[in-house]
Amino acid sequence: MTIRLTVQLLGACALLASATPAGAAPVADAATISQRLLDTLRETNGVPGMGAAVWQDGQIVWEGSSGLRDIDRDLSVTRDTLFRLASVSKLFTVTAAAKLAEEGKLDLDAPVQAQLPWLDTRWPAVTPRQLAAHTSGLPHYQAIDADRGSRHYATGRDAVAIFTGRDLLTPPGTAYSYSSWGYTLLGTLVEERAGQSFPDYVTRQLVPGLAIRADATHSGDTNASRAYGFEAKRIVEMPLHDFSYTWGGGGLSGTAGAVATFGGQMIDAKIVRPATFDAMLVPVRLADGRPAGEPDYDVGFGWRISRDPDGAPFVHHNGSTMGARSTVGLWRAERTAVSVLANASWVSRMEPTAQMIAAPFRRAPAGLTAAACPVGAQRYRGTFGDVAVEGAVRFHFDRGLCVGTAEQHAAMGSYFGTAMQRTDAPLTLIGLDPQGGLARAGLVNPFGIADLRAQADGSFAVEIATGRRLVLRFDQPGK
Repeated sequence: MTIRLTVQLLGACALLASATPAGAAPVADAATISQRLLDTLRETNGVPGMGAAVWQDGQIVWEGSSGLRDIDRDLSVTRDTLFRLASVSKLFTVTAAAKLAEEGKLDLDAPVQAQLPWLDTRWPAVTPRQLAAHTSGLPHYQAIDADRGSRHYATGRDAVAIFTGRDLLTPPGTAYSYSSWGYTLLGTLVEERAGQSFPDYVTRQLVPGLAIRADATHSGDTNASRAYGFEAKRIVEMPLHDFSYTWGGGGLSGTAGAVATFGGQMIDAKIVRPATFDAMLVPVRLADGRPAGEPDYDVGFGWRISRDPDGAPFVHHNGSTMGARSTVGLWRAERTAVSVLANASWVSRMEPTAQMIAAPFRRAPAGLTAAACPVGAQRYRGTFGDVAVEGAVRFHFDRGLCVGTAEQHAAMGSYFGTAMQRTDAPLTLIGLDPQGGLARAGLVNPFGIADLRAQADGSFAVEIATGRRLVLRFDQPGK
């Protein structure tokens, strides 16, 4: 594990007026806090194994591993564990297309039909830029694709034949509609223009030296994680699945460190030029002028463009498939990247989780409200959305950190209980202040890690999900 020698103590958080209790040694580095968050998250959601990494200023400053990559053989996740990347693979696809465009081998705005003369469709002109932004009109997986993964496709051209006879959902450029088939086509264009298979081009030309490759789950590679899922909240191993139908849409695998390093290399212009990356982060506009994307992000050339809760520009992509949940995010201006990978699909909020995993390595937000650890509190009261909640709570110091455990109220259990993974674990609050305060904490819940902050009125508030706010007050005897 590579840890930056300069101690990172959450900037201003370390200066908050909350003294470390006598006899409790303060936590000395950000890595300990991030690892504690990762371990608690895995224990809470029941996923067998997880990996995460933070890249900053040119190097990996932390790699975290938690749980098992192989349950039957009792093999732990390590820094060398290869996870399925699912749709995080799409970022390698758009970067490959952008690199080939820089080299004059691919035109991002010319019809794909003109660049792949064998492509026989009745579609109107579709461009690589539209494929990357999900504005091509191509459908996503449909009911007819239920058996995808049951056979191997030797080339992207063979895989594209699966859907070339299908109608577009909308005219190109007029609507945003997520489509992994669009990335199968974009990856095939990369393959043909590069003159080698898509996985080989990514591994050998795009990110040489990084542990990124075609899905390795059943390859015999001892570093590859098995693929798991949940049935009735019990962990089961997923069946064999061949991703050759969409290497570019969701078929790659990699280590957490390699994925974070890829993000760092994009920041440092080691793969494509700065101007190229600039262009990739410009939101795509639909024909009517609206930005392509979802309410919480715009889409550029593949990248999702948003801001973190404190307003800092944040670009990212998530992935989900059988045996995997993944995310990578970048604060380009801060030269910081984070990745979080899991070996089971689970209902989660990946961007906030990744942001909290990286929080110990970033400067603390301005304006945090100082708060002491409420040791001695036995009950919490508050609201979860519009429902009044209360329950038992306990706080203690663990190596200088303020750590709390709160039982779930019935309203929380009902909300989280719809997910496939474990949802009955108590909520855990892990303070990010190495001096033992609770100005800010990671609230670990079945859906991920949320950003809990002290409020001026003495309460603590956090957004569990969009429109679902949790506000807590801790009752302390004698106060």
